[in-house]
Amino acid sequence: MTFVSFLYIILAILGLSFLIFIHELGHYFMARLVGMRVETFSIGFGPSIYSWKRNGVEWKIGWIPFGGYVKIAGTDTSDETDMYKVNDGFFGKGPWNRIKVAFMGPFVNLLFAFIAFTFLWMAGGREKSFSEYTRKIGWIDPHSELYANGVRPGDEIVSYNNQPFQSIKDHFIAPMTSGNELVIHGNHVNSRTKAKSPFVYTVKPYPNPFALNKERLTSGILMPAEYILYDHLSNGQLNPLPEGSPLNDSGIEYGDRIVWAGGVTIYSSIQLNNVLNDSRVLMTIQRGDDIFLRRVLRVQTSELKLDPEVKEELIDWQFEADLNKIKLSQLYTIPYNLTNTGEIQSEVKFIDKDKEKEFTSKQGSDIQSPLEQGDKILAVDGIPVTYSYEIIANLQVRRINIIVERDQKLSEIPVWKEADQTFDQQFQWENLYKLTSQIGLTSPPQQAGNLYLLNTVVPKRRLDFKLAPEKEKLLTEELLKEQKEVNNIEDAEKREQVRHLLENRDKQYLLGLPQVKDERVQFNPNPVELFLSVCDEIWQTLKGLFTGSLSPKWMAGPIGIVQLVHDNSMVGMKEALFWLGAISINLGLLNLLPLPVLDGGTICFALFELITGRRLKPKTLERLVIPFALLLIGFFIFLTYHDVARLFSGWVK
Repeated sequence: MTFVSFLYIILAILGLSFLIFIHELGHYFMARLVGMRVETFSIGFGPSIYSWKRNGVEWKIGWIPFGGYVKIAGTDTSDETDMYKVNDGFFGKGPWNRIKVAFMGPFVNLLFAFIAFTFLWMAGGREKSFSEYTRKIGWIDPHSELYANGVRPGDEIVSYNNQPFQSIKDHFIAPMTSGNELVIHGNHVNSRTKAKSPFVYTVKPYPNPFALNKERLTSGILMPAEYILYDHLSNGQLNPLPEGSPLNDSGIEYGDRIVWAGGVTIYSSIQLNNVLNDSRVLMTIQRGDDIFLRRVLRVQTSELKLDPEVKEELIDWQFEADLNKIKLSQLYTIPYNLTNTGEIQSEVKFIDKDKEKEFTSKQGSDIQSPLEQGDKILAVDGIPVTYSYEIIANLQVRRINIIVERDQKLSEIPVWKEADQTFDQQFQWENLYKLTSQIGLTSPPQQAGNLYLLNTVVPKRRLDFKLAPEKEKLLTEELLKEQKEVNNIEDAEKREQVRHLLENRDKQYLLGLPQVKDERVQFNPNPVELFLSVCDEIWQTLKGLFTGSLSPKWMAGPIGIVQLVHDNSMVGMKEALFWLGAISINLGLLNLLPLPVLDGGTICFALFELITGRRLKPKTLERLVIPFALLLIGFFIFLTYHDVARLFSGWVK
């Protein structure tokens, strides 16, 4: 841990202690105002690190820096003295005065949050990543209900369970708190015309395929849209392509944004990775007078039911392509019978029925529609071909065509509410069509408007990249750590699934891009909007906890809160101020819950006395408070345990 990081941890603890201090200060001043005698004012629990007396009050700082209290005369129920007869004590005053004192602590926290949010608003708000507040989908699980209903990257989410979409957190919180059904409103978006058609789907949340724990649920939306910008590092330093990067000779430049790859408009890095590693190849097809692109399934011959004559043709083409070192069973081809000049004669059946289903499915996109009899293959991944042996030769090498947006500099950081429109309109579809419609033909154009077609790229597998010894060591240590985490997964099915993903990770194709950037947006809702949005998140979380749809272990305890403030303090003071305000709202609202050990419980007792005219006996109060106090302590221990577990193992993404 660096000195700077340690310093921010201290500042985070001080920030949390400040919120507790102002909470207790609210109780203190209101108690003095209504004539109650304050005996002790403590920040933290346990033996005091430092204490002093002033105006009859013992002020102290406890060695456990989380929590605090103001002790008012007459609140010690173990004392034989009748607490209602202590005239300057808490219970010696009327119910209204007790309500004022109990309410003032949470009120000060809520007031502080509103003031903090007002300062943020006046200061212009915060710069955030586009992906944090976009409604556009960046990647969706192909095995999800939403995908089966035609939802794709580039479409938009409007609301979850009739709650308007606010930020990326909704993608994760809504499935975790919705129970068995999640109602999703959104828009299908035509990437060419930008026309929108509303949709409403009700889906059942299911375990996130990217998570080790089955309790982390998803609706199928795994990532929001993002910019994929290759540029200088955030500190202005150079961000060179690594040695041996497939992009070294592609023509990519600083400031380029990847917008299209392998026949697909790109909305996120996960989608780009999927295009690189799926089983499809981009082909230029001629059908009559029409020329178009298709993404065709690329398979090994061992997966197909080949007739003897078809097999003989493949052997001949393999010989002509000088591929004799490759076993016929490992030779890549496409599931069609071809003429010698690359025309489609018929489909070839698969051995595996699931593969057959993947092949015959259009998957909601013309680009992946099956080919028809008489179609002629003109190019494979942009490489022109004339004969079938050339098609087979080019199928053995993974290539990808990439189009980037260049020289589109934003005059100013867009406001988050307008950022989706800016994302769509930064390049013209007509220019994209001019480039893509000529891929694989003679002398295709390299530029149309602000779009540039890069030189064809040959991706590398992760294991083929040469790393410096220190990076190799770090990667090995990370792999061992991940393997240990996988071994600790209790669910056998999930354990094997994640182990399979890790084992295949080294075989994944990569472009060799160094660190990429997302675009920044100006996030500056007015204080009321920001305040209410935090309150809504708290309400959704509490509802999930009480209905059982959300496990309490996903909540942050004291250590998690300190870590949160620490991480955001290192990002910037505005971010730290927001999180202090958000935590202050949590502190205020949670203290108003009607539980005997909290301020809300004290208010309920006073209201009971006010309405019925009956006072609760000291022993009755003790029987009510002590069990809830023990439950609260146990709950904090539970949260702290999971905070520590996350601190040492890290979140699984």
